[in-house]
Amino acid sequence: MENGKIRVGVLGAGGRMGQAIIAGIAGDPRLVLAGAIERAGHEAVGRALGPLFAPSLTICSNPGPLAISSDVLIDFTAPAALAATLDAACDGKAAIVIGTTGLEARHQAMIDRAARHIAVLQAANTSLGVTLLLRLTQQAARALGPDWDIEIAELHHRHKVDAPSGTALALGAAAARGRGVDLAAVSDRGRDGITGARVAGHIGFAALRGGSAPGDHLVMFGGEGERIEIGHRVESRDIFARGALKAAAWLAGKPAGRYAMDDVLGLPAL
Repeated sequence: MENGKIRVGVLGAGGRMGQAIIAGIAGDPRLVLAGAIERAGHEAVGRALGPLFAPSLTICSNPGPLAISSDVLIDFTAPAALAATLDAACDGKAAIVIGTTGLEARHQAMIDRAARHIAVLQAANTSLGVTLLLRLTQQAARALGPDWDIEIAELHHRHKVDAPSGTALALGAAAARGRGVDLAAVSDRGRDGITGARVAGHIGFAALRGGSAPGDHLVMFGGEGERIEIGHRVESRDIFARGALKAAAWLAGKPAGRYAMDDVLGLPAL
């Protein structure tokens, strides 16, 4: 803590999300910016963080010192950086909010190991609205059962590199939990050509890319003669920054363990 404020370190400071989070910290009376990190060689390294912060506060490339001086880190970088980031967080005893997408099973294992030593909150999407959408998807899948087909569609800007989005996969996992099945065993992606009839009980994904869309997600439950659609549309990337900062403020000082956005909102376990 610094003058009663939570010290936040931002990783991925040169990206759109990093910049939105830094701007959000400047306007949040609970928080103070401890520092910011970008990968070595990135054009942002060495750049001053702007007039709202001390002139000496520039974007650096070594997460180690930042973790020591931070109460909580916010990570919106890339999967390749996760191991070094978690090592630094554990060494510096800093809690961490992970918003990086495109993570695989090996990355989840890294997070599990780190959570034995520090508080870790991982979210495929830090939007509070998406947090509720995930909960509604799980509840609907449980209530409707396998007779209803589930399809998940998402739209993102042309620069997004992973598909389906982390949020789409999280929605699929929520639906699978609601049905008590393993998503990997029932996931359908990239249909093309003569695919045959839809497999009963499977969960389908469709990924659209184009323009500047920050992120739209739609979950469709299709039954005989009726259809339910629940979704979420992003109007500003600032919602992700606000959610990440709310999560960071909540996570600071928590005991070691894995947490989720459900915990931040106080939602009961299903």
